[in-house]
Formats: sequence, C-alpha cells, structure tokens
Amino acid sequence: MSLFVDHTLASAPAGSRRSMEATTKHLGHLPSAVGRLAESPQLLEGFLKLSALFESTSLAPLEREVLVMTIATRNGCHLCVAMHTAKLTGLGADPGLIAALRDRQPLADVRLEAVRVFTLEVLATAGAVEDGPLQAFLSHGYTPRSALEVVLGIGTYTLSTLANRMTGAVTDEQLAPFAWHEHEQAA
Repeated sequence: MSLFVDHTLASAPAGSRRSMEATTKHLGHLPSAVGRLAESPQLLEGFLKLSALFESTSLAPLEREVLVMTIATRNGCHLCVAMHTAKLTGLGADPGLIAALRDRQPLADVRLEAVRVFTLEVLATAGAVEDGPLQAFLSHGYTPRSALEVVLGIGTYTLSTLANRMTGAVTDEQLAPFAWHEHEQAA
C-alpha cells in the first residue's frame, strides 16, 4: 500500500485544489499523478509553473519533447514516457524518432540529437559542460539562451520524474496505448 493517495478535489489539501481544477479543465480529466502530487501544494504548483515556463522557451515543441523524453527514460519514469509519447504522437512526430527516444538511442535528426546529447552532457557534468560539448550544441543553431533553457527543462522534468516515481504514480487509462516498461528497453 502506497503512502501516497490519488487525491480528489474533495480530499486534496486546499492549496492544491486550484491547480487540480486548472489541470482538469486543460486535460479534460484529473491525472492520477496530479492527484498524488497534490499532497504537496507547493510541489504541484511549482511543477505546473515550471512546466508552463519551459513550454514558453525558445526551444521548439519537438526539441522540448526530446529533452523531456531523455530525462524520463534516464530516470525511468514510465508515466512521463507514456505521457510524452502521447504528446509526440499528437505533434505528428516520426515514429522512428519516438522509438529511438523510448529506447535511449541516437536520433536520425542531427539537430534533435544535439538536444539529446547536450541534455545528457549537462546531467553527466552537473552543469560543468566543457567548451567542446557546448560548442557542438551551439553549432546546430542553438544559442547560450537555448543552453540555459535546457537546464530549465532538466530541472522541471527531474522534479516530475522523481516525484512520480516516489509516489508510485500510475499510468492513466488514456495513456495505456503509450505505456513503457523500462526493463523492456535498451540500456
């Protein structure tokens, strides 16, 4: 039995209810993960605000999703992988791109691969990226601003993947077709 429950609007701490209502209105349902994150109004609100900020960066939608999927598979968040597989599918992303991201494999699109590699480099170096990898990222048309926005994305989706794993968030029925099981993927 999990210590974390799927809060409803009735059972959630008062500080989480507005975020839960907004999420329900936006998605048409209340995801289980949001119900569990609602235990901490600050975490829920913080994630939603950071996510909105990340969505407003100069990175294109596919570039943002490459970053999110890189974090989600690295951190083994089955829920985030399913959710962002659905999002990539909705964006019309190439199935080969989606499969490579889910399998933690290099991407055929060199510009998107630069985002994936740079994200992993920022994580591996705890932000102390050397000039070579930074210049390699910039050589694909990215800017210093883009590099900092990668850091924003890493922070945002590290928060959600760790919280989802801690709470044992389940994959909602709507995301079942996009389910991901880490042990079935390439390491």
